[in-house]
Amino acid sequence: MSGMKISDVAGRAGVTIKAIRYYESLGLVTPRRLANGYRDYDEHDVRVVAEIRALSGLGIAVDRTRPFLDCLASGREHADDCPASLAGYRAAIDELTERIDALSSRRRTLVAQLREAAHRNGGTPPPDRTTQTHHGEHQMSDLYRLPENLPVPQDDGAADHLVGRSAPELTLAGTDGKRVALAALGTGRTVLYLYPLTGHPEADLPDGWDAIPGARGCTTEACDFRDHHQELLDAGARRVFGLSSQDTAYQRELVERLRLPFAMLSDTRLALAAALDLPTFEVDGMTLFKRITLVVRDGVIEHVFYPIFPPNAHAGQVLAWLREHPEN
Repeated sequence: MSGMKISDVAGRAGVTIKAIRYYESLGLVTPRRLANGYRDYDEHDVRVVAEIRALSGLGIAVDRTRPFLDCLASGREHADDCPASLAGYRAAIDELTERIDALSSRRRTLVAQLREAAHRNGGTPPPDRTTQTHHGEHQMSDLYRLPENLPVPQDDGAADHLVGRSAPELTLAGTDGKRVALAALGTGRTVLYLYPLTGHPEADLPDGWDAIPGARGCTTEACDFRDHHQELLDAGARRVFGLSSQDTAYQRELVERLRLPFAMLSDTRLALAAALDLPTFEVDGMTLFKRITLVVRDGVIEHVFYPIFPPNAHAGQVLAWLREHPEN
């Protein structure tokens, strides 16, 4: 079919008229001229324009599509049926590889800078340090501060059965290299605070994390227990542990970054949840503990904090309870 106008070709090939003019300026599209000087486009021109558009979408520059177009002009069914076309693919791949290597090197440098800054500022992060992620804007300090208007978790009765239960026969690995037997914590009170997961300076939180009641704030909670640790001990707690389903290596990074004076316990299989029928929730294919704190005294759960809000003030809530309920 001939006798097409440039607007017809643009519509059929899915490009702009301006783009076709550019292709013509490079000699890639060469419509025949009518006696009156007007351009006359045909089906081959449509195919050429569409091919340039497709190759551009693959990252091949317009001015490097000629080997592919020459292949079509030679009568081949596909633009990449010729050796020169394959060479064009290889050249484009080599260029992308160089760019990827350069970007990867830059990313590694940025990650190292971020890690150094996060560890350096783990206690009191500067308020004006920000970073962009594909989930939106996250301040580096967001890990250490709660966003406004977080949904407040409601008491669903999922912890009503816990007071009076014995600590289960379960041994968990701690970030200090020791293994902790929950049924043999010893005399006195142990504060065991369970949390879903802590964020990491180099990774995004799960999608929709802030919209889940009680999910956000694990780092701020850890900081609060750090800052009140000695007071908790002075008020009668013999031991304080954090506990989550994250592995020990992940938890150890948090302990080091936040300079926590207590160990974190790892329960990757949620064995404690199974043993005590603890509340959990699902997100991004993961099953996580809901935020809950157990005060274990002489091997028995004496008191439960659930639900917990706000998490960044929870250690203070535990401290107040210990002071109000001294051991006899």
